[in-house]
Amino acid sequence: MIQENLNIVREHIKQACLRSGREEKDVTLICVSKTKPATDIHTAYENGERNFGENKVQEMTDKFQELPEDIHWHFIGHLQRNKVKYIIDKAYLIHSVESFRLAEQIEAEGTKHNVTANILIQVNVAQEETKFGLDRAEAVALVKAISVGLPHIRIKGLMTIAPFTEEPEENRIYFRQLRELSEEIAKLNLNHVEMKELSMGMTGDYMTAIEEGATLVRIGTGIFGNRAYLNRQ
Repeated sequence: MIQENLNIVREHIKQACLRSGREEKDVTLICVSKTKPATDIHTAYENGERNFGENKVQEMTDKFQELPEDIHWHFIGHLQRNKVKYIIDKAYLIHSVESFRLAEQIEAEGTKHNVTANILIQVNVAQEETKFGLDRAEAVALVKAISVGLPHIRIKGLMTIAPFTEEPEENRIYFRQLRELSEEIAKLNLNHVEMKELSMGMTGDYMTAIEEGATLVRIGTGIFGNRAYLNRQ
């Protein structure tokens, strides 16, 4: 099932790139493996995937120890400051930074472990009360603050979680707004900031996200099937 699903997702990515005049190589598939066993990840790995997304610190650290070293682990969930120390040297990219206090903790742990953390700023473009993330003005302010005083952090772009909808087209406006915000920030030419990545689009709407400029799409159910949720933090 996983192999067949991957083939379908890859074809959809290819078609979305063709429709929008983009290169397929410019879009990275992140297989969201949260709650899934290592055997499922191995299957995707054996089929060529190297980017996997987790939203629980304990689950990511467990899998980091168990699975191949060349996997790029993406932390995509809400990150508590007291958990940063566990993933600072394991996360290839932290997608969900939405406060200066969290950034300060990442800086402190980066200094301690002598690593530079790659992060994305999480923007709540749709302004949903139930989701984390900043509005446009707050995102710009946070990027500026991090660029000035936190040398162990590199901002690689922006992330958003669009509203759940049965109709992907409804989220096009949010994906477009994130891309426009990215372009606005890029023009500021800030130190340690490159608006290279746009993490947006999930199983239900990733093709629309790609058409609007997504470089990272986070696909879980579309690859691994429905999840069995675990009580892990």
